[in-house]
Amino acid sequence: MVMEYGDVQRSPFAATAPRHPRGREINPDWDETPSGQYYRSSAAAHPPPGRTEAVEEQQPILENEEGKTGRKKYRNLEQLEAGLAHSRSTIREAQQKNETLDDPDYVPNGPIYWNPNAFHRSYLEMEKKFKIYVYEDGEPPIFHYSSMQGILGIEGILINHIEICKFRTKNPEKAHVYFLPISVLSISHYVYVIHNRAWTPLQNVAADYVNHIAGKYPYWNRSLGYDHFMLACHDWAPTISHGVPYLFKNSIRVLCNANTSEGFNISKDVSLPEIYLPQGNMDGLIGGPPPSERSILVFYSGGIHGYIREMLMKEWKNKDPDIQIHEYLPKSMSYYDMFRKSKYCICPSGWEVASPRMVEGLYTGCVPVLLKDHYAKPFSDVLDWSTFSVDVSVKDIPNLKKILTAIPQEQYIKMQRAGILVRRHFEVNIPPKRYDVFHMILHSVWLRRLNIQIHDTKKYE
Repeated sequence: MVMEYGDVQRSPFAATAPRHPRGREINPDWDETPSGQYYRSSAAAHPPPGRTEAVEEQQPILENEEGKTGRKKYRNLEQLEAGLAHSRSTIREAQQKNETLDDPDYVPNGPIYWNPNAFHRSYLEMEKKFKIYVYEDGEPPIFHYSSMQGILGIEGILINHIEICKFRTKNPEKAHVYFLPISVLSISHYVYVIHNRAWTPLQNVAADYVNHIAGKYPYWNRSLGYDHFMLACHDWAPTISHGVPYLFKNSIRVLCNANTSEGFNISKDVSLPEIYLPQGNMDGLIGGPPPSERSILVFYSGGIHGYIREMLMKEWKNKDPDIQIHEYLPKSMSYYDMFRKSKYCICPSGWEVASPRMVEGLYTGCVPVLLKDHYAKPFSDVLDWSTFSVDVSVKDIPNLKKILTAIPQEQYIKMQRAGILVRRHFEVNIPPKRYDVFHMILHSVWLRRLNIQIHDTKKYE
């Protein structure tokens, strides 16, 4: 059984959480801060225990059929839930207090966060408690592996990180979440037949895997997938996951294609930033000149993929020297140098909503201009994107220059500096470093696990 504590998104992104077929929704208590609603918690209705370690002693002693005493069969799950309840309580306390926690590496601060104290406490709680069980079933290249190269290489990098990270536990009884090591990118390479648009064979790979682990282990059926997650950067991930109803509706899907018009649920799914590493690492990608040395108002270069880019090209290509819009850059021009010469960089949707330009802008100090419909921004439950990016609706493409030139220079400089501060959360490190994109993705999964409470329908032996 699963009980929901409400979504972790701030109110502008709030959505109705899906109902569990065997669970019930809980009326959450809202905890408000000057910056907005950061978490919802039912801690008032369900007070957390004092110390998690004491939960084991609080379990009722029962007699079994032989007259011997025994504890609850699922006491490990109950102990995990008690620990999560304690974390919810400490996070709520942190958001109400103006206390700075000690941290040798980084202390979140400033307007880029909705509530830096709550985020910091939640992050530290994750580091202390969070455990992931990776199902070992399945063989590469479809499972446990994905390419780390190319525009979708972040999928392979993060799957590999999960496989070897310190959060992984070999004991499924100690896990808060269960990772389904399915690579949608590999499915597209090894299962997809060119020119055959039948989705069923691709969906069957995911469906067969879920059916297998559901029959072999008790954890999927215990929650109907609510505490399971997948990760994919390929555009087809929403459609492939749709072939497994509970995976689509219940599980945490970490997706680059975070399109709310295609079933992406911001209360349970996680938006994965698409990140392109041409050399397979961060070498040469970070840094750029100050605002005073950026002579170009706005820059974009890319193929005409989808109606948004088509509109952008039609309206602005070769129309204004301040608006540098290119389908293909001349060989004499450097793509990344153009980012570094520009104040703003256009990040439009292509065939789907994801694009690496958003992160490329943050890396190079170019303020991202998000030209997208139905896109759920990464880490929006923690980050206030309005402090370091600009949203422009598709219908306002003709007014692009007017909108950007109307932004005061002082505000632009604040956004540019905020982007430099926030980019640590989008950096890819091998091995991972605290607060980088890998840890931010895990923190997003951690938040969604905090939103639910799982009870087994079988209580006793």
